[in-house]
Amino acid sequence: MTVQLTDPATWTGPRIHGDLPGPRSAELLARQQQRESNARTYPRRIPIALAEASGPWVRDVDGNVFIDFLAGAGVLSLGHSHPALVATAARQLGSLAHGLDFPTPAKDAFVEAQLSMLPPALRDRMKVHMCGPTGANAVDAAVKLCKTATGRGDIVSFQGAFHGSSHAAMALTGLVAQKQPVSNGMPGTHFFPYSYCSRCPLALSPETCETNCATLLERSLRDGNGGVAAPAAVVMELVQGEGGVIPARPEFVTRVREITRELGIPLVVDEVQTGCGRTGTWFAFEQYGIEPDVIVASKALSGIGTPVAMILYDERLDTWAPGAHTGTFRGNQLAFAAGAEAVRIIHDEDVLANVRARGAQFADRLGALRSCPWVREVRGLGLMWGVELAVPGDGRPASALAAAVQQHALRHGLIVELGGRDDCVVRMLPPLNVTEDVVDTACTILVSAVEECTAAGR
Repeated sequence: MTVQLTDPATWTGPRIHGDLPGPRSAELLARQQQRESNARTYPRRIPIALAEASGPWVRDVDGNVFIDFLAGAGVLSLGHSHPALVATAARQLGSLAHGLDFPTPAKDAFVEAQLSMLPPALRDRMKVHMCGPTGANAVDAAVKLCKTATGRGDIVSFQGAFHGSSHAAMALTGLVAQKQPVSNGMPGTHFFPYSYCSRCPLALSPETCETNCATLLERSLRDGNGGVAAPAAVVMELVQGEGGVIPARPEFVTRVREITRELGIPLVVDEVQTGCGRTGTWFAFEQYGIEPDVIVASKALSGIGTPVAMILYDERLDTWAPGAHTGTFRGNQLAFAAGAEAVRIIHDEDVLANVRARGAQFADRLGALRSCPWVREVRGLGLMWGVELAVPGDGRPASALAAAVQQHALRHGLIVELGGRDDCVVRMLPPLNVTEDVVDTACTILVSAVEECTAAGR
């Protein structure tokens, strides 16, 4: 199948022709179903075949143009095919593409750029380790590092967490359905309540909350009869992304940091989705006023979708022997070169200020949905936003409604994702340099989708 490419400059708004999927997309989707693994996910809910993309726009093989607020699941921090990143990666491809863990100018510039984005108090004492190409591999590395450094074996994670689909990362993930088919998972993981106040796991109202979720963790770790041995690490997201776009309460994060520091437990913050400016600061932990022991980063590190993952950690934990955690593709020079250039662009063009401004725009535009009885909560931080849909009265997740809203939005030219409990949260991860006009158009489509689908009684 050949596809005639077009000039992205002509993509000034969503443009949908006829039913979805179009005939060419349907052909490729059928071939994919025949040939590829049953584990494929995104094309099941977003039935299109992609041809080309630029900035916040994607065009399918049938000529339909969409606003892409999935952005490679948060990977494309500067949108699709950013010209400066494309040029940088192309230059690097002509000189050195793969370098294992040898030092290279591209890698040195990338590491320097990443360290420069840390708060000053952390820059001089953090070590960097390049992992395999995925965030899950970096999570695995962080767990191995903390187990090695402490000599302990147990790990504390949180209900609703998502840390990846590798064997170890899956063990730290709250989604039970993902783990049930896989026997003999990594032992020693203990799950505690996260500060998801609108669905408080301790059945308390937000008005009477005294951060009891943190109190439960503290008492369990201090109690000699609490059943939880001193863990090697506590692993935490500051905003649960796949869990439904749930920013942790500041008091919760502060208390978890205080508890772990007092008890000598390394705190690992998983910034795979929240890192690289997604929340309005380079890392989300900066907004909570804490200093973690280990930072896990991946997704948007290259800014362009070329894979790279890493952990940054306090030098006191650097007890690994040579070869303790390796990976053939930890030397992706294209990702290093593009990633350093992405940091330069984000700094020079004050992209983080745009993240904060567009975040405020989302809060304002989506505020209209708060009066809808089917909308349980609208929440977000920076450019991570979610609309949780629930049945009025009993609060059950409105999964069918969320799916209908997603399909309605797609038919009107907006790509969004679902997440949260029973996939009842409509999620958005726009590029960090998205414009005010594009956000306004997308919010109009989404608000209309929620209003029309709820009016239809779905």
